[in-house]
Amino acid sequence: MKPFDARTTGGRLSTRLALTAAAVLCLFVQALLATPASALEVTRLSAQPNADTGSDVVGGIDTRLTWEVQAAEDEVVSGLTLTFPEGSSYTTEDARLTFLSGQDLMDRSFPRCTFTADGQTLAIRLQEPAPAGVYVRVEVYGVQFPAAGGDITIEGGYTLASGQTHEVDGMGAIAVRGTSIVDRLAASLESQPWVQAWNANRFLRLFANPVLIVTSLPIIFSGFLMALAIVLVAFPLAIPVGFGLSLMRISKLKVLRALASVYVNLIRGTPAFLQIYIAFFGLPLAGVNLGNYPLGVIVMAMNSAAYLCEIFRAGIQSIPTGQGEAARSLGMTGMQTMVSIIIPQTFRNVIPTLTSEFILLFKDTSLLAAVGVMEIVMYAKTIVATTGSITPYVVAAFFYLLVTLPLAGFVSRLEARLHGADTGRIPSDSDDEDGHEDKAQDHADLALAGKDAS
Repeated sequence: MKPFDARTTGGRLSTRLALTAAAVLCLFVQALLATPASALEVTRLSAQPNADTGSDVVGGIDTRLTWEVQAAEDEVVSGLTLTFPEGSSYTTEDARLTFLSGQDLMDRSFPRCTFTADGQTLAIRLQEPAPAGVYVRVEVYGVQFPAAGGDITIEGGYTLASGQTHEVDGMGAIAVRGTSIVDRLAASLESQPWVQAWNANRFLRLFANPVLIVTSLPIIFSGFLMALAIVLVAFPLAIPVGFGLSLMRISKLKVLRALASVYVNLIRGTPAFLQIYIAFFGLPLAGVNLGNYPLGVIVMAMNSAAYLCEIFRAGIQSIPTGQGEAARSLGMTGMQTMVSIIIPQTFRNVIPTLTSEFILLFKDTSLLAAVGVMEIVMYAKTIVATTGSITPYVVAAFFYLLVTLPLAGFVSRLEARLHGADTGRIPSDSDDEDGHEDKAQDHADLALAGKDAS
């Protein structure tokens, strides 16, 4: 075995430590002397929404690009560049560069500079270098992104007073929606002379802008589906509840009559708007948290049940008492009489009134817009806030009429048929106009009893 030499081992260790220290020192010095790839910090890169409705950035339509950067404290910037992706277009007209400073960047100055378009690259050259650590805002108008849309990436660069050029990191991407058929149709309408002449009239532009009608339809249609989803669930739920309350109202037990009366009078005696506010803002405070849709369904169903209770009660009481007496004389019990004789006739008589109540409930879904439920009026309200035009409300009215007018016609035809069945003859076309007036009046009285009787 070779003998241990402390001097040799210590010398080797010292040499290794010296080499390691020298390498670390070299790396440290190199890091200090090296110029960073990009010290310019991007604070904002965005495009102005250019859709007629909503807050989307749509490809193929002019928008404004805003780019804000913060230079390092030791950097003196003399130029900037923006490179747009293929398929984009822009213009140097009205382009602007602004220096922001002071508290909350409220102080502005506009240095002299030149904007030069070189293919997809926009070059900005300052006539005098910017102050060190400057905050710069660049605004470019007339920018059109590719019609296909997607996440659009824009490349940035800058030049220092020393002549060194660097790329800007962290530019991010801009979400651009592809041009749809609706967007193309709206753009086509805007260029039509008759549309321009139409919109030259202030009243027509505010209430019936053809371009806004086209662009609002698909958006408000989403709210139309939500309103239908609410009423198609709430109304079937309200029918059994309302019928049960009507049986309680005519019950011989005072307790049942009292409970039903309190509920009906409380719901019918307060505005539906107030009930919605209590449900949406009061229940969360009590620890009950439900989504907007189920809570909207529950509120609408509870409100409608109170009115249906009176409709059913009036329908039951409209059946001649002689029918009940005849049934009992045949040996039928009270329950059998109710199930086999009274209830079928009641539902038959109140079908037109039930349809009217469905129409009212569908229109009352508009009250849910006050608590943020995205139904017809809420979508229309959002578009109005963006455009300043009343046209979306007119489009919303169209969607309500799309349901209410056919149902109103159905009620009229149903009343005519019921009138024909009661008189023993088949109704003719003229009955739709005046032959069923007496029966229509009977159903109107029944509806009035359901809505106003206590």
